[in-house]
Amino acid sequence: MKLRYKTLLLTTALASASLCLSAPANAQVTEVDADARLDTVTVVGQRAMMESAIARQRASDTIQSVITRDALGQFPDQNVAESTRRLTGINILDDQGEGRFISVRGLDPTLNASSINGVRLPSPEADTRAVALDVVASELVESIEVKKTLTPDMDADTIGASIEINTTKAFDRDDLFLSTKLEGSYNDLNGEYSPKASVDFSVPITDTFGVAGGLSFSNRKTSTDNIEMGGWNTTDDGFTYAEDLEYRDYDVERERIGGSLSFDWKATDTTTLYARAIYSKFDDTEKRQRLVFTFDEPVSADATSATFDSGNEIRVRRGLKDRFESQIIQSYQVGGETETGPWKFDYKLAYSEAQEHEYDTQDPTRFEKKFKDAGELGVNVNYSNLEKPVFTILNGAEEFNDPSTYKFKELSVNDGMSKDKEWSAKGDIARTFDLDSGEFEFKTGLKVRLREKTYSANNLIYDDFDGADGYTLADVTGQQTYDLADLGVLPDLGKVRAFYAANKNLFVLNEDDSFLDSISGAYDVQEDIYAGYAQGKYSTDRLTVIGGVRVEQTKDDLGGNLVDEDAVTATPLNFSNDYTNVLPSLNVKYEAMENLVLRAGVFASVVRPGIGQMAPHSTINEDLEASFGNPDLDPYKAWNGDLSIEYYPNPGTVLQAGVFYKDIKDFIVEQTFEDDVAPYNGVFQGIEFSEATIAVNGDTAKVKGLELNYQQALDFLPGLLDGVLVGLNYTYTDAEGDVPDGDGGFRSISLPAAAENTYNAMLGYEKGGLSLRLTAAYRDEYLDELGSDAETDRFVKDHLQIDASAKYRFTDRVQGFVEFVNMGDEPYVAFQKGPNGDRLLQYETYSWTGKFGIRLTY
Repeated sequence: MKLRYKTLLLTTALASASLCLSAPANAQVTEVDADARLDTVTVVGQRAMMESAIARQRASDTIQSVITRDALGQFPDQNVAESTRRLTGINILDDQGEGRFISVRGLDPTLNASSINGVRLPSPEADTRAVALDVVASELVESIEVKKTLTPDMDADTIGASIEINTTKAFDRDDLFLSTKLEGSYNDLNGEYSPKASVDFSVPITDTFGVAGGLSFSNRKTSTDNIEMGGWNTTDDGFTYAEDLEYRDYDVERERIGGSLSFDWKATDTTTLYARAIYSKFDDTEKRQRLVFTFDEPVSADATSATFDSGNEIRVRRGLKDRFESQIIQSYQVGGETETGPWKFDYKLAYSEAQEHEYDTQDPTRFEKKFKDAGELGVNVNYSNLEKPVFTILNGAEEFNDPSTYKFKELSVNDGMSKDKEWSAKGDIARTFDLDSGEFEFKTGLKVRLREKTYSANNLIYDDFDGADGYTLADVTGQQTYDLADLGVLPDLGKVRAFYAANKNLFVLNEDDSFLDSISGAYDVQEDIYAGYAQGKYSTDRLTVIGGVRVEQTKDDLGGNLVDEDAVTATPLNFSNDYTNVLPSLNVKYEAMENLVLRAGVFASVVRPGIGQMAPHSTINEDLEASFGNPDLDPYKAWNGDLSIEYYPNPGTVLQAGVFYKDIKDFIVEQTFEDDVAPYNGVFQGIEFSEATIAVNGDTAKVKGLELNYQQALDFLPGLLDGVLVGLNYTYTDAEGDVPDGDGGFRSISLPAAAENTYNAMLGYEKGGLSLRLTAAYRDEYLDELGSDAETDRFVKDHLQIDASAKYRFTDRVQGFVEFVNMGDEPYVAFQKGPNGDRLLQYETYSWTGKFGIRLTY
């Protein structure tokens, strides 16, 4: 192999050179000669990623975790969220069995901030600031940095972490590079195969100008078997039963198309200019068949079951959801850097946009039958298995399964659009001063972020059908793919679409409900943030101190509607907020001895309410169950402290321990209020409700915890064992706060989405062309949503996901691979902690997925 190609194979491992640069001047590592360094550079695969990530972590001035790809463009997972799963303190919240949101130190994903190439990402979803990072394919990314402490020159809008995504740049590699990947996957639950392909390239056209980028495509088909329960109640004899029981059969197809492009130009000896872009589109098509029971009081019950008779009405619904939703995230930026003598200038102009468009979703097409006569239908529900309650039809099975008796109830055709746009501009000036004892850098800068987020909808609600023969389930009967129970007759997707297309003019539109449903959730929010900072950095061979202050002014203009359901009118609402936060910070890094690094960080931060949380809008159903935006919300304000000790005995090893503490004021929770509970007593923004979910400020919260991290390449072992790699990290988080209890006081809770224990474990092997990896990711039980009291709070069960992969490099240019995801078929389980034991709210199973493919490098 030519020396030049060796360097090409692992340019990312050149980060190990930064390990040498960050070490003390008298450290032995600086004496390693060029040939020894080159031997390090030739390492590829898992070990390369480990060494590169460890080197970047060590060189950092703040407390952070890093994951990088190797020179062949390999990340171990299919999207950005899943790629971070193995980092210290990181856990992933899944959707439909796929990693979606990043939780840092067990905290809610809304407490993170995400950026691409230094530009904040807007959120495509209407009701949150959290960015669902499954939209971004991992093939477009060079590295991901999770920064847990902040410096004054960074945006201060995080309590969990600042997640920095970096794409490939033109001069990351010395020579022309091209890598392609072809992949197929198989899902065990639906028996479907899914394709994936990507291209990654960098072209240094001249010594001063180059281009780099990537393209990615995937089409993933998966299925979910789901059970949901609600309306938990207790009989006079003290036995527990659920008023609502649903069986849901999901079939999902997710298509991703993404691309990134970077132009880099060394304009002069002192100035470098760039232009960068990333575009990612994520289409989510979901079909859901559903069987729903709504019960009244049972005729008999015991500790594990309840029996219902139609003498107390039993309502049965069978329906279909036909949804298509498209999310787009795009970001464009131009900027540069000029260094002249002791002065350094950084400047950047950027535009980012995210949108989520739900196209003409038919959710739901609903058929219903009410069983009212005694003995007409008898149903027993057995709750002995928390995760899989079983229903049995005791009598009336023939009519229960007769599709002609289920009449059309409702069809809702929804078209909603959420858009989030942000312009930003920043400029920084730094001046370096040489001191007898070291070096001092003074840095200052300004930044402006101008953001607008809107949501609008056109929802059409049809509640009758004028056809001569009516519309019943018998017209569109299909088959289930559900494995947990026999659901009987269900509507077929193709037949429902065909019937609607052929008879569209016969559906009767409810104009009032359509208007109210469309206008109530609409909003327009403008948020402008003006920031300035002053920062000093003092550094010697062993000590680095960064301190200063950042000031951020926030101006919000909030627009929505006050809906009068009786008059069927909407009155525009407008609110404004204006506040300023002074945010000091200090970071200290000290190399106490060779390969031993001590760090400390303290900083103030502010996390603004979710735009959907504070926008004045509402949604409400026929039972007066509602959700509201709350324009009176205050932002989170927090003091954050970190201490860590890190030991780096060699480039492939790190042992790390740290503690953290956060004091949070005005944290935000979404709480459910019944109509007889203070402070709203069934009326919010002039709208009456029977039950409402409203975002409110809690009192204060304390978060404290511990992080441990160990990674090592065991190359000191004899023979074949010298290819073993191990990694283990653990995080303990104690997060508690006080929220209104509805009686004028407060009750103590664990913060939503805060898991007490998380860990990630990895056992790998790399030798010759063979690479093996087994990983386990564990997340503890956590509070998901607040109910009206502790008994109705929603929790999510603990989760352990085990994945495995095997790769083999046939030549320097060709590699094959096989991967298995969720090998243990770990389900998602949500529940309430009732007085008679846990009560199921949601159970989902996805089974395992196998992947196989080939990667070509040129």
